[in-house]
Amino acid sequence: MPLYKTIHPDSKTIVKIWKIDESYDDLMESTHLKPKSLERVLRMKSELHQRGFLSVRCLLAEFGYQDSDLFYDEHGKPHLKDGKQISITHSFNFSAVIVSDLIVGIDIEKQREKITIIAHKFVDYEEDYLNKDGASYIRKLTAIWCVKESLFKLFATPGLSFRKHCLVIPFSIKDNETIAWVDYETKKCRYNIRFLEFEGFTCAYAIA
Repeated sequence: MPLYKTIHPDSKTIVKIWKIDESYDDLMESTHLKPKSLERVLRMKSELHQRGFLSVRCLLAEFGYQDSDLFYDEHGKPHLKDGKQISITHSFNFSAVIVSDLIVGIDIEKQREKITIIAHKFVDYEEDYLNKDGASYIRKLTAIWCVKESLFKLFATPGLSFRKHCLVIPFSIKDNETIAWVDYETKKCRYNIRFLEFEGFTCAYAIA
C-alpha cells in the first residue's frame, strides 16, 4: 500500500499522503464507490485525474471511512457525515487528505517553472520579499500557492482572491512553516501554516 506519509500536527488533526503508484485498474478494484462517484470517475477524460480521485478514496479507507461517508456542498467543499472536517488534494502522482475536529485546508502542487508565468495572478505583497533566483524562486512560489490554496479551501467563501485577500508573511523553506492572513471584507483571520517538500512537490495545510 503506497501510503507515503502520515503527519500528526496536533491531537485533533491527521494528514495522510499517498503516492499513486498503482494503475487505474488496480485502484478501481481496491475501492468501493457509490453510484454518483462511479459516474464521476468514468466521465473523467484523464487517467491521471481518475487515479487521483481513486487514490483519495484509498486514503479515506486509511482513516476508516468509505466513499459513502464523503459528500460535497453547493460550493464543492467536501464534508464527512460524522461531522469531522476534511480537505482533499491531488497533483500528478501524489494525493493527500487532512481530517480534523477543526476547520482545515490542504494543497499539493508539483514544483514547475510554469508557475512563474502565473505568479502575477496570486502574488502581491509577497513580491516585496521574493528573490527571483532560479529553483529557490520556484520553490517559494509553489509554497505560496499551496498556502493560499489551503486557505481558500479552509475559508470556503465565494469571491475570495488569492492575490487580494490572502497574504503570506516572509518565510524560509527550511522552517517548514509560516503565518498567513485572510483579509476579506469584515473578516481578518490569522493562520499558522505548515508545509513540506518531497520528490519535487510541495504540500501545505492550514488549520483554523
